[in-house]
Amino acid sequence: MSKTRVHIFVSGLVQGVFFRYFTKKTADKLNLKGWVKNLDDGRVEILAEGDEERIEELIRWTQKGSPASKVENVEIKYEDYKGEFGSFEIRY
Repeated sequence: MSKTRVHIFVSGLVQGVFFRYFTKKTADKLNLKGWVKNLDDGRVEILAEGDEERIEELIRWTQKGSPASKVENVEIKYEDYKGEFGSFEIRY
């Protein structure tokens, strides 16, 4: 399987609704590495690496979001795989 890296910015009602928690849970299930964090402008930023097929699953999940969230927009930027993370974490 081909490995890839993706930078995702999610906007809408995505802070304070367990979005980061569910992102981590989903990434762990998909065996992805990287991080998720809230931004000052109300968006959530995700940087993830792993198998291309599983990255695509994460992207599909971000378009729905956590049960209490309301996703309005998802920006996706593909980058070169670097393999620099050992796990997926929530950053503050």
